[in-house]
Amino acid sequence: MFAVWVVGIFIAVGPAQLATKFSDAENNESTSFLPGDAESTKVLQAAEDLQGGELAPAAIVYRRESGLTAADRQKISEDAKRLTEKRFKAVVTDGSTAAAGGQSGGSEPSQGGGGASGAPKGGGAGAGQADPPAGGQGQPEGCAGPTSAIPGQPSGYTPFVGPICSPDGKAAIVTAYLKGDGEGDSLLDPVQFWRDTVSDPGGGLQVKVTGGAGYAADAIKVFESINGTLLLAAVILVIVLLILIYRSPIFLFIPLLAVIFAEMLTRALGYGLSELGVTINGQSSSIMSILVLGAGTDYALLVVARYREELHHTEDKHEAIRAAMRSAGPAVFASAATVIAALLCLTLAKVDGTAGLGPIGAMGVACAAISMLTLLPALLTIFGRGAFWPFIPRHGTPGAGDAQGFWSRVGQRVARGPKRVMAGSLLVLGLMTAGLAFFSTDLTTNDSYRTKVESVEGQEILSKSFPAGSSVRTDVIVPDQGQVAKVSQAVEGVDGVEAVSPPVAQGERGVLVQATLDPQPYSTEAFDLIEPIRGAASDAAAGTLVGGPTAVEFDVRDAAAYDSKLIPPIVLVVVILILMVLLRAVIAPLLLIGTVILSFLASLGVGYLVFDVFFDFPGSDPSLPLFAFVFLVALGVDYNIFLVARAREETLQHGTREGMLRALAVTGGVITSAGIVLAGTFSVLAVLPLVFLTEIGFVVAFGVLLDTFLVRSVLVPALFILLGPKVWWPSSLAHEDGSAGGQNTGSRAAVGPERPAEA
Repeated sequence: MFAVWVVGIFIAVGPAQLATKFSDAENNESTSFLPGDAESTKVLQAAEDLQGGELAPAAIVYRRESGLTAADRQKISEDAKRLTEKRFKAVVTDGSTAAAGGQSGGSEPSQGGGGASGAPKGGGAGAGQADPPAGGQGQPEGCAGPTSAIPGQPSGYTPFVGPICSPDGKAAIVTAYLKGDGEGDSLLDPVQFWRDTVSDPGGGLQVKVTGGAGYAADAIKVFESINGTLLLAAVILVIVLLILIYRSPIFLFIPLLAVIFAEMLTRALGYGLSELGVTINGQSSSIMSILVLGAGTDYALLVVARYREELHHTEDKHEAIRAAMRSAGPAVFASAATVIAALLCLTLAKVDGTAGLGPIGAMGVACAAISMLTLLPALLTIFGRGAFWPFIPRHGTPGAGDAQGFWSRVGQRVARGPKRVMAGSLLVLGLMTAGLAFFSTDLTTNDSYRTKVESVEGQEILSKSFPAGSSVRTDVIVPDQGQVAKVSQAVEGVDGVEAVSPPVAQGERGVLVQATLDPQPYSTEAFDLIEPIRGAASDAAAGTLVGGPTAVEFDVRDAAAYDSKLIPPIVLVVVILILMVLLRAVIAPLLLIGTVILSFLASLGVGYLVFDVFFDFPGSDPSLPLFAFVFLVALGVDYNIFLVARAREETLQHGTREGMLRALAVTGGVITSAGIVLAGTFSVLAVLPLVFLTEIGFVVAFGVLLDTFLVRSVLVPALFILLGPKVWWPSSLAHEDGSAGGQNTGSRAAVGPERPAEA
């Protein structure tokens, strides 16, 4: 079996290079999250047809607080010459196209944009107007309109237009256009070169590269660096935790190797999913890696714990691994099936990025389970007892450890006052849910980074002297040329719209005009304008569509809110059905689901409190509750399966009360270790510079620990002891309750057999 894995992984990552192809298949543009039926998706497709592709403007913002000097304006002209010394195929070299073409991510920044009549609202050059002479219309010498190519650039290669100067004389914008080709480097390479060349020259002059291309380049750069950073941090953490758990310098490499092979297999198969049309981005890829490492290590802990215990009772290592797999194998399989089923429910999501995480995450968990059920047993058999050095399990020696004694004592304390324990646990969880009062979905693209990025800094500088929406404008597709004026007037009349440009592109799909918004384009204030703009445009001319970056994010947020209402009930039904089949009962599954839901609400409440009070985040992503729910419900039920499945097994002989206490005693140590590992791997998401991943990492890590140490270890045993045999209704256990009489007080008998930490 080991040889089969080695050959398969070698082929996948070697000659086939499937893992590399998986990374290349990631699409980290904001449009990768778009619902297929969203209005902004239709606008994106129409705008690309009208413009001959997707154009993204890079807005280079120059600003001096005391006002731009003649030397500054001379520098702008010289910079344009320097920036064109290196040519990029993605740069639009046709001056007329650059001047007329907008793009799905906004058009050329202007001083407010031209109105439908061509007269600019805020003064200065309006989009689509004839170029004024230098210094005309009150503009200083060296300033021009948005269609003017900067003099001195190489003949036939004029990507930089402007500069447009602000009314206050403190800022100017130079614009270049990049054509997307589906490759991240086509945007990242030119933007990075321009930044290296002109950004932050000092001397009081601020220079930043922002606009649609700037935002896209920053997102691509962050996501491209995620996989390596995340995997390295997660592996280091897993190594440390395995050393602490096994206290062996040798053995930790056995489960670690099985986990790494599972990760490689997942990436190889993930490329196949991308070829089938599954959307993969940096976010879903990161979460997939965490699921593989966390779940895989958890399953390894369960298998190894039982194998080590069997070595105390069996001389033959082959017989020990067979006995261990007969016990731990079904539990691992049931656990993985539950998580996989919950993740597959995400495929119903409207947001493409969320829907893509469903099959990718499910496949990752499946690969982790397959590795732990096939490769890990093979490795354990090959290395045998010696791998546990210096704590080698000898045949005939006691297998009981400290964990059994501790969790047995916990169980006894719960059994002495189950009502008090239940009430206290519910009170603690209830207090934690109070943090839901801090709920907010104000996190947007502009503040989604934990560190400063140049596109955001450039937008902040631009907003001081220009309308905030100048760098990223809103696209409006008018179906008929004769309706442009009417639609433009209607849109311009919406409170919060600064201006509407003359037509920037037209064709069979209609006419493209662009609206400049007063608020920052990636803000909740701007999102609130999309529906009024759509309403006004549609009333003026039926069939008019409104899109662009602001509308894209609005549609993604709207779809995320819809998904958060649709998917959780489906997940609950699926998980409850699986638990009913596994436990052959109705009451116990409902009880477990109820505790997991309460644990989820408590974790989310603590998360919102911490994000607002301690981290000072502006809010959370609208999809955070959905991701947290799916992970915490699936993983919370995961651990309950190990506990309650064992409790049912013990109940057959000892009754419900003692059966639960025995189950807690023998599973407590390994499940707690597994919970710490899983929480640790999710917490690694916090090393990434994205607020959303930090938030999901914190909530899931906290929730796993809360479920491990309070819900699963204290509340669930208390509830089972209180309800007694009724929890197994309608199975025969609800009436027979074991052969040994489960209602004894069981002091030492409740400690359980001498087999700690097994599934």
